[in-house]
Amino acid sequence: MSASDFIQLDDGSPCGGCGDADKLSFRFDFAYQAIVDLASQSIWAHEALVRGPEGQGAGSVLSQVNEGNRYRFDQACRVKSIKTAASLGLETRLSINFLPNAVYKPEVCIRTTLEAARVNGFPLDRIIFEVTEGERVEDGPWLASILREYQRCGFLTAIDDFGAGYAGLTLLADFQPELIKLDMALVRGVDGSRARQAIARGILRICQDLGIAVIAEGIETVGERDFFSHEGVTLMQGYLFGRPGFRALTLPDAVAWPVVR
Repeated sequence: MSASDFIQLDDGSPCGGCGDADKLSFRFDFAYQAIVDLASQSIWAHEALVRGPEGQGAGSVLSQVNEGNRYRFDQACRVKSIKTAASLGLETRLSINFLPNAVYKPEVCIRTTLEAARVNGFPLDRIIFEVTEGERVEDGPWLASILREYQRCGFLTAIDDFGAGYAGLTLLADFQPELIKLDMALVRGVDGSRARQAIARGILRICQDLGIAVIAEGIETVGERDFFSHEGVTLMQGYLFGRPGFRALTLPDAVAWPVVR
């Protein structure tokens, strides 16, 4: 292990082998799911979704994450998702989920990611960092400071599962990301629910005023797709466009595109 594998924090405690998955007691891999742009009928990005080493569900991996290995796991996920995406020839954006409770100091914890991007020739402006709003973060301003540091480094930022978690509009007031991803609970059956439609339209108006792009995730039906398309949302993700590909980049099914008249 080289000297660069150790980062010395300001408080004197070392962070050894931050991105080294071999130091974890369990293995994991990634599946990649497309985020599509209806306007151009093309792939806009792929999201890296953690999986077991043989493609098992995310729960089989996340159940092994604890306070003792949370930081190393978060760092290893970043490195492995970038390295794998580069090896698969990903030419669009890469969306990575991170654990805000695993970040000690944003300016230090991002160094491993920056190095992984450099080594694998992956442009920083094509990496999106998603934070799940549903993860309890007691200090909202602290989370905002993490996201601001990522923006400063040149990454795109996104709030995932928006509308489902603890922070809600308060987080959006403290920090405006480039993207929000609407929670699947709001998307599911939206074309047949007046309440979901009203809430979705309200969020879309807020995002428009703040200059934030919206991704509708969890799209499974033509009705859900068409509702958001009618409301001006062009970025979408979900089984209608394709399931995640284990260690593979997926292509959207042609029948998922709306008919252009």
